[in-house]
Amino acid sequence: MAHYQGHICQCLPRLLTLKRDSPLTIAGDRRKTGRQFVEDVLAFSTGLSEFGVRPGDVIAIAALNSDWYIEWLLAITFVGGIAAPLNYRWSLEEARLAIELVSPVMLVVDESCSSWALELQESCDMPSIRMHVLIGDATPKFRNNQSVLRMDYIRRSWQGPPTADPLLAPKGIAIICFTSGTTGKPKGVAISHTALIVQSLAKLAIVGYTEEDVYLHTAPLCHIGGISSCMAMLMAGGCHVVLPKFCPKSSIQAIEQHNVTSLITVPTMIADLISYISSRSSSWEGGTRVSKILNGGGSLSVELLSNAIHVFPHAKIVSAYGMTECCSSLTFITLPNPNCEKSRILTSDNHNLKSDHIYQQPGGVCVGKAAPHVEIRISTNDQASSFSPSIGKILTRGLHVMIGYWKDTSGNLLHSNENGWLDTGDIGWLDENGNLWLIGREKGLIKSGGENVYPEEV
Repeated sequence: MAHYQGHICQCLPRLLTLKRDSPLTIAGDRRKTGRQFVEDVLAFSTGLSEFGVRPGDVIAIAALNSDWYIEWLLAITFVGGIAAPLNYRWSLEEARLAIELVSPVMLVVDESCSSWALELQESCDMPSIRMHVLIGDATPKFRNNQSVLRMDYIRRSWQGPPTADPLLAPKGIAIICFTSGTTGKPKGVAISHTALIVQSLAKLAIVGYTEEDVYLHTAPLCHIGGISSCMAMLMAGGCHVVLPKFCPKSSIQAIEQHNVTSLITVPTMIADLISYISSRSSSWEGGTRVSKILNGGGSLSVELLSNAIHVFPHAKIVSAYGMTECCSSLTFITLPNPNCEKSRILTSDNHNLKSDHIYQQPGGVCVGKAAPHVEIRISTNDQASSFSPSIGKILTRGLHVMIGYWKDTSGNLLHSNENGWLDTGDIGWLDENGNLWLIGREKGLIKSGGENVYPEEV
């Protein structure tokens, strides 16, 4: 029997069954059932094929979050294309560098990026781009440009089923996600369908996403955190409430209006939500429906965690440590976690230290245990061990690891050795319970008095 590789569009038949006549996406006044959503994806994919998009072709997207954005991500990959989300906050020069790197055959933009997209088009110095496509409305100058296609024109020829099976790009690449890491210049991280699928399954298992969830999109879909959680919720079959971008007021209104049950945040988002709720004169009851919060991008302080629990009293708050090169989350920890209270805090002089915050210690920040599909090791100068008491480089291995940097010729920031281990560039240690403690970046190491000091510890 032939082996069939995974594809993120394998969620579509299930969505058609689970949400056929129920809301799957809510974006402002626009609501779509599972049937409407799937038909839109298939219509876009058919149009892309007719416009000559072939497996391995890159299509760049620069837009705010929307239901259309999600449909485009799936439609591009359905025909074997590779989606390259661009940051809508980028300047013209930043966008130009990214586009030069990935050489897309098509650039899909909305009004938020139409100004620099028009400059790029008029400059005629992006020969790879054969088509420009507009999502939604835009300024008259861009909208009336005869060489800019509208979405309806792309999908015009679709007549309904039957549709062929989804195709794969070479090496199974699904997306190119940009990251600057600590080197400054953005790099294109090539991420496979398999990586997105195993990441989604981990979130379903650990965070607990289900088809009953109403998920609020707070993270941008040009970021791996937003993409990976979106894919997880597509696999779960939950309902997506899509905001163009994060705003405390609109987020709180969406939580109350749509009975949101789950969302992802970073510490500053949590702080902004709490601050807005505190400033309101009306009572806050929407938080009682929220049952799952996934935090990334940094640990929560004692005060912030306490306030978050007060505002969202029934929510399981899970914090994750990850990176773009590993398709988002490597480890997860449910807060508060009693196992970490028992962990011994190891420092360079082997003293046990006490702190008012069990997750932030002089020995690092506890970021939890590895996801089921993730291997983690600590590499010291002379050895690497899965449960080493020593501080060293954090290595990881598994299906979640990137294919590589797109067109990288300068050497990877993160490198893998002959056994497939990827160096994250972070320093940490593993305790006896399997919890990973994060200390800082290897590049931030300072030698002081013959000792290793990391800025994060100071």
